[in-house]
Amino acid sequence: MPSRSRSRATVAVQGWPVPRWIIALPLAALCLLLAGLSTASSQEEPEWRYASSLSGEPKYPPDFRHFDYVNPDAPKAGIVRLGDSSGFDTFNPILPRGNPAPGLGLMYDSLLEPALDEININSEYGLIAEAMRYPSDYSWVEYRLNPQARWHDGTPISVDDVIWSFGKLKEVNPSQAFYYRHVEKAEQVADGVIRFTFDSPGNRELPKIVGQMIVLPKHWWEGTGPGGRPRDIGSGTLERPVGSGPYRIGAFEAGRYIEYERVEDYWAKDHPTRVGTNNFDKVRYDSYRDQTVMLEAFKADQYDFRAENSAKNWATGYDFPAVRDGRVVLETFPDKARGIMQGFVINLRRKPFADVRVRQALNLVFDFETANKTVFFDQYKRIPSYFAGTELAASGLPEGQELAILESVRDLIPERVFTMPYENPVNGDPANLRDNMRRAVELLGEAGYELRGRQMVDRQTGEPLVIEYINNDPNSERYVLPYARNLERIGIKLTLRTVDTPQYINRIRERDFDMTTLGWAQSLSPGNEQRDYWGSEAADRPQSRNYGGIKDPGIDALIEKVIFAKDREELVAATRALDRVLMAHQFVVPQWYIDVDRTARWNRFGHPDNIPEYTHGFPTIWWWDEARAARVRGGR
Repeated sequence: MPSRSRSRATVAVQGWPVPRWIIALPLAALCLLLAGLSTASSQEEPEWRYASSLSGEPKYPPDFRHFDYVNPDAPKAGIVRLGDSSGFDTFNPILPRGNPAPGLGLMYDSLLEPALDEININSEYGLIAEAMRYPSDYSWVEYRLNPQARWHDGTPISVDDVIWSFGKLKEVNPSQAFYYRHVEKAEQVADGVIRFTFDSPGNRELPKIVGQMIVLPKHWWEGTGPGGRPRDIGSGTLERPVGSGPYRIGAFEAGRYIEYERVEDYWAKDHPTRVGTNNFDKVRYDSYRDQTVMLEAFKADQYDFRAENSAKNWATGYDFPAVRDGRVVLETFPDKARGIMQGFVINLRRKPFADVRVRQALNLVFDFETANKTVFFDQYKRIPSYFAGTELAASGLPEGQELAILESVRDLIPERVFTMPYENPVNGDPANLRDNMRRAVELLGEAGYELRGRQMVDRQTGEPLVIEYINNDPNSERYVLPYARNLERIGIKLTLRTVDTPQYINRIRERDFDMTTLGWAQSLSPGNEQRDYWGSEAADRPQSRNYGGIKDPGIDALIEKVIFAKDREELVAATRALDRVLMAHQFVVPQWYIDVDRTARWNRFGHPDNIPEYTHGFPTIWWWDEARAARVRGGR
């Protein structure tokens, strides 16, 4: 009988039971009531999540024991030795100047931890934060700390640590201040809970990137060091800091080597995101200032693993006895986790290069095909995209959702993106090169330059068009000098200047260059970092990765389309639109890429059978194999 009474008293409105007295209200009163109900509904508390994903649902359930790609029974033993080319002079991980020690990330945990087999959907699981939550409009995020999380000195990781770390990160490091500039405040809202509030809704990535930030121990950095001197997070230091991660600093010599020792009582050693990882007792980095010396040190068994980025070395540098008898293993792994743009980066802040016709001319005379054959042993592909090698790369003419996005900014972007797919010029034989050089001279003429004798000069001022190319790697001569000879044939003088690494870094930071080689690795879920790569606000900021100085309202508008995409389909379309417009502006002369990771290792290590398809995971998910190590020792 109660059900009959209920049915008489209610009617269904959009599937919900609504009392008849509400339906009988005057229209104005009804609207006010429904608005109130809607507001109350929108303010419902979001649920706490153990994990979050940008696309779809996380792969692993709440009660997962470990990631699928690890060996949960991997032995904890041995040492892995790695080579490094930068040297170091500080253990401060957030300082924008100086050279932080390699491997400092081994000392620190973050709020969230990514899964290496979900890079395509960008899933992250709670670590220092046992849970997170955010509303449907992404206007804020809250993290609830894991009460088990500890610093190496036994002090619990606190809300104060997280808030202080966030504030200092923005205060000390201009790049991080820019990256997190849309986070208005961080505050404690409950016991063990931090809320980050954003300046506008709709940015799906912000809750996740806040979770990736480094968390530092406030009590240590605000304490006193040797001799009673107060520590300063704004300065460099070689005092061993307190961390929270699986390793702590052991022996070191500044600029030469550093060892990290596994923390036996690490708070998260049995955490599901950590099981089967960080299996070595020691991780050591040795610094080498010269790339040739570094390769020879590997051959002499001075370090264990090498990611080879030189085609020449890969083709000719590994013919030595340890490779032939199996003590050294050469292996390639598919590189599916990222896109790449690497190119001759042109400083748009300097007058000749602000003209797209000049930049296009520089591209026309770069003979990639010949360089690939004679210098790179036919190992590379020409880069056609800022997201080369991924589904995010634009191709053909725009259509569907990508076309609609481009139409929405049509008055801000080159008209040719709608009618002409980007294609790199093709050289490789004398006829093609002559044709491309002829076209380059025509473009330079349209830009106000002319040949006088054998020099390309500004038609109005008579100033010659010259380019200084800087790099810190003498091996760049192999591809830069042939490029310089081609430029000389159309009257442009390019000089190559090789400088040491600190000077090179400073000149790039200060934008004191005409041209250099730089690259941008792209994730499969691009977002807020695109502002730092190509956004107008980043162009004049020394610490940004907008090296060339791009300032373009169409690019800015498309970056926002990427950041505020509502789902994966829209993200892919918006990224392709951004890619298409970046390529149309000819901001760089694209170079080359390879879609595998070339690696060499001394055969002392084991790895899981099901290495994730997006990374080889060395050394994080590998381990010391005593039987293999004995065979290497026996073969000497």
